[in-house]
Amino acid sequence: MVAESRIASRVPLFDGMNRIPGGLMLIPLILGSVVGTFFPGFLTMGNFTTALFQASALPLIGLLIFATGMQITLKTSGPVLATSGVLLLCKSILPATVVVLLAQVVGLDGILGVSILALLVTMDNSNGGLWLAFTGRYGDARDRGAYMASAINDGPFFSMLFLGVAGLANIPFQLLLAAVIPLLIGIIVGNLDQKWTEVMRPIPNMIIPFFAFALGTGINLQNVLSGGLSGIVVGVVATLFTGLLAYLGYRFILRRGNKSGIGIASATTAGNAIATPAIIALADPTFAPYVEVATAQVASAVLVTAVFAPLLATWVLKREGGLAARAPESESESTGDNVPARTVEHS
Repeated sequence: MVAESRIASRVPLFDGMNRIPGGLMLIPLILGSVVGTFFPGFLTMGNFTTALFQASALPLIGLLIFATGMQITLKTSGPVLATSGVLLLCKSILPATVVVLLAQVVGLDGILGVSILALLVTMDNSNGGLWLAFTGRYGDARDRGAYMASAINDGPFFSMLFLGVAGLANIPFQLLLAAVIPLLIGIIVGNLDQKWTEVMRPIPNMIIPFFAFALGTGINLQNVLSGGLSGIVVGVVATLFTGLLAYLGYRFILRRGNKSGIGIASATTAGNAIATPAIIALADPTFAPYVEVATAQVASAVLVTAVFAPLLATWVLKREGGLAARAPESESESTGDNVPARTVEHS
């Protein structure tokens, strides 16, 4: 038994992924994109294989959101709302405003081959799954609960709003409500029964690699490559600009000190943003000529931001001493935030 244990420890898969910032999600995401691009037949075998590796993203993210809600107590609900508001302002509202103003100057054709449509779609959307994965390791209940910002900016609503066609945007309130119901139910259950909170505490480490792989299967690497250098530029610019705004929001509005680097992890773009240019063109045919280029650039930016944002956030946290900082004792005791952090940090 001892020999088997030693042999098993020579391949520390879990610890290895955790040594890479956001690796618990990034590595499965990239593997999923490879499988989805080059071995799609594996994903269509049916039964449990398809259910786990391709169709599991939404159910597992829903479970993660529920588990996240269970960590939010009545004492921390105010800070959660404040953090969500700051992220929504810095990741969606301000960047979208800047891009629309830029469009007034350079037109819809964009600048240096970079599509205005791609810039807007990349900047006003965020990857809620990656945010939960990152804040599960480096953040606390305030940060994880701020997933609500991603629930709000998910989809084409902000893009259509800031392009001046909000009247054509048909985003039913029911869908928005459905995105946050698991979080709200989790908050209720967690405040009623602390034992359920403890039972659900290991959920993130269990399910993040699985839903990340499933999300990755929807990213076609051929589209990423067709985005080329311009797509990489879109991803880098979006990460640096929105990451800076989120960092400033964390430091000067939320006053999070050396933990302000956490905000940079919001500078990502969700995979569903790849479809947004086409949705916008359906609402306003003026954008139809820009769909093909914008879609390819957004596809590249999704992958670039997923890799670059957590790396940059971790670098800033390390540089400012935020990796070693602990959450305030009162909050840690009330939410148990320090428990999952220790579970992962030991790697």
